[in-house]
Amino acid sequence: MGKPASKKTKKKISSEDLRQKLKLKHLETKRKFSEKYPDVEKFFEDKGIKLEDVRKHSAKIIGAGAITGTLLLNPSGDPQILPTPNEVIEKLKDQGKVEGVDTPQKLLVDTLDSVLPKEVQSLTRAEEKFLEQLFQNILGVNTRATLEGEHLNTTFGRIGAEQHLRRYPGDVLLNHGSGDVLTEGIAPGLGAWGYFAPTKAAFTPDLEETERWYAVVQTLYLPDWNTRQPYLRDWYKHRKVLIVNTDNGNAVIAAIADSGPAAWTGKHYGGSPEVMDYLGGPRYKKGPVILFFVDDPENNVPLGPVEYNKLNLPAGSLHEI
Repeated sequence: MGKPASKKTKKKISSEDLRQKLKLKHLETKRKFSEKYPDVEKFFEDKGIKLEDVRKHSAKIIGAGAITGTLLLNPSGDPQILPTPNEVIEKLKDQGKVEGVDTPQKLLVDTLDSVLPKEVQSLTRAEEKFLEQLFQNILGVNTRATLEGEHLNTTFGRIGAEQHLRRYPGDVLLNHGSGDVLTEGIAPGLGAWGYFAPTKAAFTPDLEETERWYAVVQTLYLPDWNTRQPYLRDWYKHRKVLIVNTDNGNAVIAAIADSGPAAWTGKHYGGSPEVMDYLGGPRYKKGPVILFFVDDPENNVPLGPVEYNKLNLPAGSLHEI
């Protein structure tokens, strides 16, 4: 009998190998861009912007086509290449889906529609890395699906409307503003971390913003919640997250202030009345979103809407990539 056929072993790619590949891809892209568009490079230099720093200017990135990076996607076990944001844009152009686009928001929605699964589900690490880069380039927000080793059970799920939370003893609904944001009412109990302040006198403007723009995540369903609860409870308290409505591209920075929703609801996250109103309007009660942690160690990123859509692209810029 002959020897059994040997199985081919799949080559594992380390994080260092991936970093080197990304670095080489970046340098090669920069070289090709300089050769093909010397006038654009000179334009940036005249503005005091280095080509490698264009990523810091989201609107200019989209206009210049400098979104780069090669990430690995492995949905079926076979190594494949996830296209870069720039390649996704080119594909969308070929399909006629981004003709005449003049805002980053439209570009973001088309890109998400092209790369995300049709139904909410857990994303691969490669898909999450792709989205981290996309959000950094278009929204200008530094986000992480995994931050300091922590990761939610899912980062692509459904968000649902929540009520206002009591911020201090004696707080009532009428203290939370006026108009449509009051229609959800105020929760009868406290959030997972109790009152935001022990007294009304101790209630600060920062805490007011925290409750106004709060998010709910399913900490209780984390596999290590029971064994690491003291640490995780403190880590998640008021942790900033980026929430992106994948249907319309609206994005908001929120602070985690409660735990839930229950699994039987079919929802994975919750949003304050203000969060939900910005994401989809006064009638928006449930929908698909991406939720990533905001990497903000110096606390420089404010809570509230990410109004990136005010930065319009130069006319015809998508046709010059």
